[in-house]
Formats: sequence, C-alpha cells, structure tokens
Amino acid sequence: MERIENCFEALSQKGEKPLIVYATACDPDCQKSLDIFRLILEYADMVEVGMPFSDPLADGPTIQKAHERALSAGANTGKVLELIDKLRAEFKEKPIILMGYYNPIFVYGEDKFIRDAKEAGVDGFIVPDLPPEEGAEFSRKVKSLKLSPIFLAAPTSTDERVKKIGEVSGSFIYYVSVTGITGIRDKLAYKEIEKDISRVKAITGKRTVVGFGISKPEHIKEMYNTPDGFVVGSAVVRKIENNDMKGLENLLKSLKIATKS
Repeated sequence: MERIENCFEALSQKGEKPLIVYATACDPDCQKSLDIFRLILEYADMVEVGMPFSDPLADGPTIQKAHERALSAGANTGKVLELIDKLRAEFKEKPIILMGYYNPIFVYGEDKFIRDAKEAGVDGFIVPDLPPEEGAEFSRKVKSLKLSPIFLAAPTSTDERVKKIGEVSGSFIYYVSVTGITGIRDKLAYKEIEKDISRVKAITGKRTVVGFGISKPEHIKEMYNTPDGFVVGSAVVRKIENNDMKGLENLLKSLKIATKS
C-alpha cells in the first residue's frame, strides 16, 4: 500500500496523474510476458497483472482471448507470482496490482495466496467478482498485511453501496466507466462519468481511478480533472495479441503524455 500512496503523492507534486496499465500474465507465454511488462513499466506508473482464468466474466473478447492464450501456455497462479517476483526485483518502487477472479484464489487458499502475493511484491488486489458485501474478510486480511484491496464502483452503484465500497477499499476505488464488460470504446460519456466519479469521491473520501473503455489519449484529456488516475487494458492487450511491440510502445508513450496534461 505504501508504494501506491507514494506513487500518487509523487505524481501529484509534479502535476501528473498515474497511468495504470493492465496486461494478462503469461500472454502469449511467461517469458515474452515478462519482457512486455518490462516495456509497460517503462511508461506506466502502476501495473495491473491479470491472473489468467477460464471464465473471466467482466472481460470482453480481447482480454478473454488473452486469458486463453496464457492458459494454453501453461499459466497458473504460481507462475503469475513468479513473474511478479521477477518484476519486483527490477522495478523496486512501482506499484504492482494483482487482478484476478476469486475462484483461483479460493483454490490456492485465500490466506496463502495473500501471503505469497505479498512476498512476491504485490501492493494491492482487484477481484472483480468479489462484491464488497462478501469481500469484507478478504479486505481485512489484505489490509492487515499493509496491502491495498481495491473494489469496483459503477454507474449503477447506489449511494449506500458506494459507501460500503469505500469502507472495504484501500488506497483507491476503481470506477468502471461503463456498464458491461471491458473493451475498447471510441467515445465515452465524459460529463456523466465525471459527475459520477465526483459522487463516489464525495461519499467515500477516497481517490478514484477510472477504467473500462479508456483506450487513447483523448479519453484521458477529455475528463482529466476529475479522476485520480486512468486504467488502460484492452487497447494494450490488442497490441500484445498482434505482437505489435512498436505500436505498444507508441501507445504507452502517448497515454503517459496525456496524464501530464
């Protein structure tokens, strides 16, 4: 959690906001994935490492296919943690957030999973299918190790539910900008998103980053003032799918420039 807090504070002092980039671990395989995350971390301020799972309900086709490629390459929870351990050895201060569905965590053993993730260098967790009502104990365990549980709020979240999300969340809340699954969108309802993020921040008093649908610098620039950070996933994963590393680097560079506006 400390690395996450330090990241927000350091960027704020420079007049910047964090670029948070998602990619699926071991896509297309574990060694290539390690090199891809190294590239991502040259530009991103924080990284979300996705744990491959056979039924990623919250994800659209682009990320679903990334999970399939990773699983076909032999990915499992242990290999994901090994990848994070290697990244942490090279990137001492950049926050690493582990994003995964609850089933693999349950199978691995919740307590052991949290401990092993901390040892590997993880700073926080996003579990999309763990609602705040059922995630209080998971949140307590994560916070007890000074790590950050990160829960999702959406346009459909009532004020009462947002309050609960704030209570169980750690360093920040992840605001889902659209109802539905992850994926690249051409345009977003900027004013409505900003208005609802303001609601979430007012109710919880917590930093709120925005994701789902953000795929280009224009999206960041259009609603720069309200969110505390920006998450980009599917646009990055699409470049990985196409093995377009030059295109990926250009995308990351342009996104990071936008977070300095």
